[in-house]
Amino acid sequence: MDIEKIISELSFKAVRSSGAGGQNVNKVSSKVVLTFDVNASQALSEEEKLLLLTNIASRLTTEHILILNCDEDRSQLKNKDIVIKRFLEIIKKGLFVPKVRKATKIPKSVIRKRIKDKKNISERKQSRRKPDLD
Repeated sequence: MDIEKIISELSFKAVRSSGAGGQNVNKVSSKVVLTFDVNASQALSEEEKLLLLTNIASRLTTEHILILNCDEDRSQLKNKDIVIKRFLEIIKKGLFVPKVRKATKIPKSVIRKRIKDKKNISERKQSRRKPDLD
């Protein structure tokens, strides 16, 4: 995965922010909308695309496009930086492959100890019983 190449494939759109903010909101397009088409990406291999499609499927549209918004700051440039950082975190998490868990074999000494303890507990409970006088 080449980060520079992926960033060059991103498309940005500046939109007017919603909500409170006075005249600045009405004049300035500070909100940044990032879009990334997973299927059309040249920077990702086919395996990486499949990983992303499965791991971040809930964040993708039906056309497999990732859309992120940022309107936290009044500066369009800062919002662009924030949304790029978020995008890279999502991609890294989406491409993460967890290690396969290997089942460990239970040592024979542990099995022997468990059985011995069971016998000891059984004998202790046997000794607490009333004697059988038949």
